[in-house]
Amino acid sequence: MKVVLTGFRGTGKTTVGRRLAEHLHLPLIDTDACIEEQAGMPIPEIFRSRGEAGFRLLEREVIASLRNEDCVIATGGGAVCDPANVEDLRYNATIVLLTADPGVIEERIRGSDRPALTDLPAAGEIRHLLQVRRQAYRSSADVCIETGNAASPEIAAWIARTLAEGTVSAGNRREAALLAREMGIGDAVAGDPATRLCGIAGNPCAHSKSPGLYKRLFERFGMNYRYTRFEWHDIGTIVRLARLLDVRGMSVTIPFKVDIVPYLDEVSEDAAAIGAVNTVVQCGGVMQGFNTDWLGIRIPLRHRAGGRAVVLGAGGAAAAAVYALQSLDMEVTVLNRTPEKARTLASRYGCAAGGLDAFEGRDVDVVVNTTPVGMEGDARSLLTVEQLEMGMTVYDCVYTPPETPLLREAVRAGCETIAGTEMFVHQAVEQFRLITGIAVEPALVREMME
Repeated sequence: MKVVLTGFRGTGKTTVGRRLAEHLHLPLIDTDACIEEQAGMPIPEIFRSRGEAGFRLLEREVIASLRNEDCVIATGGGAVCDPANVEDLRYNATIVLLTADPGVIEERIRGSDRPALTDLPAAGEIRHLLQVRRQAYRSSADVCIETGNAASPEIAAWIARTLAEGTVSAGNRREAALLAREMGIGDAVAGDPATRLCGIAGNPCAHSKSPGLYKRLFERFGMNYRYTRFEWHDIGTIVRLARLLDVRGMSVTIPFKVDIVPYLDEVSEDAAAIGAVNTVVQCGGVMQGFNTDWLGIRIPLRHRAGGRAVVLGAGGAAAAAVYALQSLDMEVTVLNRTPEKARTLASRYGCAAGGLDAFEGRDVDVVVNTTPVGMEGDARSLLTVEQLEMGMTVYDCVYTPPETPLLREAVRAGCETIAGTEMFVHQAVEQFRLITGIAVEPALVREMME
């Protein structure tokens, strides 16, 4: 068994770690102590002679050496800001994030000889670093616990109990089981209570490749996680079930990307600007919403920056497309079967709009289809070969099947084509990082989708 305690200095990693190690009959390894031993000097001297960069290199070496150890590990405050560290710490382990109020932290570390990492006064530095590291802490943690008002033996006992029984209370588990049966997904949420649960929320979502991909990724990185489907007609009910089960992360698909926003506690800047969420991360009872779809559109189209683009559709994926294309300094037009919906979306971004019949290929460099037209079993294409021009880039966000009717028309017209699998790959890379703290290469995601 490997248990990792992360968090800012002063949150109790060493004192709680000592108690937890005794309880679990495991050795306690403090990464900072290992760094000092390896360098042959205390940490303040390491910073003076090698700088923070030199300290982080030593920290990386120490953490890599602990990948396969059975122990309790107390990490440095910034360790999980490096995804490579998170990958090694997460392997066959449970990561517990210890948190405390900034004022409590300031009081606990007052008088420390640790070097400052900013030019700010102590209180300002604590708040600044907590904000900078906030997402890395939340993404890398399996379990979160506030340590400000509890004694270390009490915290250690809670962690040990959680390791054995999971994060969901018996009452919540019973309520969740009843709700899941009503939804017809009782089997999907049953299982070992110590296994963390993730899933995809959609209606329908049986076509999604996410369950298979996440299963392989969790196995690859030695994570005791399971990924399932939350297929139901009401997103409010899905969110209620996710809160009861302390679901760690959710992918959100059609038709809920916009509807889910009011049910979340926090929404990222990108997701707020887009008005849609495709990724939910839950840590310590707080549900955060993110949008990674826009990166799945932006990254494959970087080579067409500055051109003219048409977005087909007016839903949440279309909003992500407009946001992505405008970040590439592209002139964007939104076209939709219902022109009024296109105008409503376009008005948010100050771009042109119209019906599908307004499409004129000779004035377009990039076409992005964000509608479900052409999905498996649908032989339709919103555009014909006659409407498309050679040299145009056609990006279809539909990824089942990999070659859609629209892409076949685009090939016939001599266009550059980008399959929806590329959107899936790049959004999944960022989504997996948000849910787990681990950075995966797009090539690995492509390989695992085959």
